[in-house]
Amino acid sequence: MAGNADFDLFRTNEDHEALREAVRAVAEAKVKPFAAAVDEEARYPQEAHDALVAADFFAPHVGEEYGGVGADALATCIVIEEVSRVCAASALIPAVNKLGSMPVILGGNDEIKQRYLPDLASGKSGFSYGLSEREAGSDTASMKCRAKADGDGWVLNGQKSWITNAGVSDYYTVLAVTDPEGQRGNNVTAFVVEKSDEGFTFGEKERKLGIKGSPTRELHFDNVRIPGDRIIGKEGEGLKIALRTLDHTRVTIGAQAVGIAQGALDEALAYVKERKQFGKRIADFQGIQFMLADMAMEVETARQMVYVAAAKSEREDKDLSFFGAAAKCYASDVAMKVTTDAVQLLGGAGYTRDFPLERMMRDAKITQIYEGTNQIQRVVMARQLLKG
Repeated sequence: MAGNADFDLFRTNEDHEALREAVRAVAEAKVKPFAAAVDEEARYPQEAHDALVAADFFAPHVGEEYGGVGADALATCIVIEEVSRVCAASALIPAVNKLGSMPVILGGNDEIKQRYLPDLASGKSGFSYGLSEREAGSDTASMKCRAKADGDGWVLNGQKSWITNAGVSDYYTVLAVTDPEGQRGNNVTAFVVEKSDEGFTFGEKERKLGIKGSPTRELHFDNVRIPGDRIIGKEGEGLKIALRTLDHTRVTIGAQAVGIAQGALDEALAYVKERKQFGKRIADFQGIQFMLADMAMEVETARQMVYVAAAKSEREDKDLSFFGAAAKCYASDVAMKVTTDAVQLLGGAGYTRDFPLERMMRDAKITQIYEGTNQIQRVVMARQLLKG
């Protein structure tokens, strides 16, 4: 399935590693000190936001022609991975900016790109993604949100659920049915909705298990008028653009999962080398060493899968759907397992908020759910396999 591999793209280059050092320095100095309070208070990580904007890590994927740094897919994954090591909620800032804007990048015309991408690149405005609804999660084609043609524009009615960074972002890619009688899957169109649009409001913040610093809210549309020039791509192409977007951005969720798992492993390693029982460090017990070895092996396997998928995303390889789904699925399962094992290695201490591992364990769970549950990832992979 891999085809003729360009092996240079399967390893990081000097620029990627220099980027990793730069992001890690920002994350350690400007993100980590606030991570516990952000979680405890369930507040938006403004300190991380400001630091990411200042360092050009807010939306690193945006091309240079729009004022961005033009980071490739692997570089963007490294940014997300390194921020996730210390705060998964903060890592959703660059991750969701990519998710929200990828439909514009993949399907938008030059005019709509020039209108929205420079603000995103500069950090002036964030971008969120409105696909899921209360009754249309995994089954996206059954959405009920409607956009009705009205003169030279559209009128939008309905709602979207589980929208990351809702209320913070200024721009929203929103998918709506534009032809209720049309063929399922080919009757959905993508639009850009602006926070200031009349009739566009937000629901209350969801009370969540993890990633508490990233607000998750519903979007509500009550006769929201959308000018005709805010269509992304062509009428009826919305779901195709949305699913192409997910092929690329599932890779970034894999990167978030790798970062969470690596952060948990780092914390566990530091603890077992200091903690003593029965007269010696618990790191010297073979049972502990085997746990650590398994954790490190799984994290590294997940990282390699994510990096390969990122290389395929950059090249837009035909087998990206399989590799993106596989990387997201495997890495998120690893994040859940490794964070759980890390809590176990700290024993009672791991269960307290004095250490970040219980937060990492709670944060890891969502990576198995959003941007397509891991059950859906397996459906995607199986379809690709059966297609040959």
